[in-house]
Amino acid sequence: MNPRWKVRPSESNWGDFGPDDELGRLNLITPEAVLRGVREVWEGRSICLSLPLNLPGGNVLNPRRHPPVLAPTRRDGRPVYNLPVDPDGHAHTDVVCDDAVTLHTQYSTQWDSFAHVGHRFDVEGNGEPVAVYYNGFRAGVDVVGPEDGAPPGAHRLGIQTMAEKAIQSRGVLLDLHALCGDVRQYVGYELLMRAVDAAGGDIQSGDMLCLYTGFADKIVAMGGAPDAAVLDSSCAVLDGRDERLRRWIVDSGIAALCADNYAVEGIPGRPAAEPCARLPLHQLCLFQYGIPLGELWHLSELAHALAAQGRSKFLLTAPPLRLPGAVGSPVTPVATL
Repeated sequence: MNPRWKVRPSESNWGDFGPDDELGRLNLITPEAVLRGVREVWEGRSICLSLPLNLPGGNVLNPRRHPPVLAPTRRDGRPVYNLPVDPDGHAHTDVVCDDAVTLHTQYSTQWDSFAHVGHRFDVEGNGEPVAVYYNGFRAGVDVVGPEDGAPPGAHRLGIQTMAEKAIQSRGVLLDLHALCGDVRQYVGYELLMRAVDAAGGDIQSGDMLCLYTGFADKIVAMGGAPDAAVLDSSCAVLDGRDERLRRWIVDSGIAALCADNYAVEGIPGRPAAEPCARLPLHQLCLFQYGIPLGELWHLSELAHALAAQGRSKFLLTAPPLRLPGAVGSPVTPVATL
């Protein structure tokens, strides 16, 4: 029982971390999990795992998401860029630049918060599904839109909860590109287990799983002019409707699931009886179990560095922006080897 729900999804961990939990499986990142990641630091080498935030470029991958727009702030009607500073009438040698940005939070390398995808579910057990998010937080009450008569935003489950967790743990990289090459392939349980075996296994509770497919490499090569037809037919994606794969994600204890492709899973998901989730892995991870998804991470340098050393584990540091109420965030993940 919970003040927000009488019935939880049959496959979920709602309430397992407390009635008001907003961290989901990030709770599994314990001090022991962090120390396990620290022990993977052998040489003190840090690798940036973010694309430039103006990539992919344009809006062909998602028509509602656009590249960031930078502009100078203004002072007394003047743009503050290379602006001499004379605030008190005295001659000073300073010149100042100060900018603002219009930023679509899930345009490039990003985290999805649990408020990004919810579902209609019968939490009252009365036969009337309502729109809810992880742990039963309600649309219109906890995740508020412009039509709800209050300032819009995620009043619960916002991305700031992930920032406050200061996400850092052991990362495990699976090289799906080595198995699948550049062709689009839906990866189910058996193929994923081949990648796990190639990485030496040993995936533990609180680890963050990263999937290298080569997709972000293609985005970089396109130089800000993505070819949607090419990208739609390129590189591995998880098969979100593979039940054995879904069960492994749940049973593995991973705290987060990240990939260098557009949505971690294939879009669209494989056909299924309706009604169903369009993105079944998003439903499983964000809605049912509180497993955050990282998308469009740039993993090629890390994959090559790990392969050269015959290893797959590293320390991963990846807090999002501490932006209250946002449902997603850009992120600059850092791998330390």
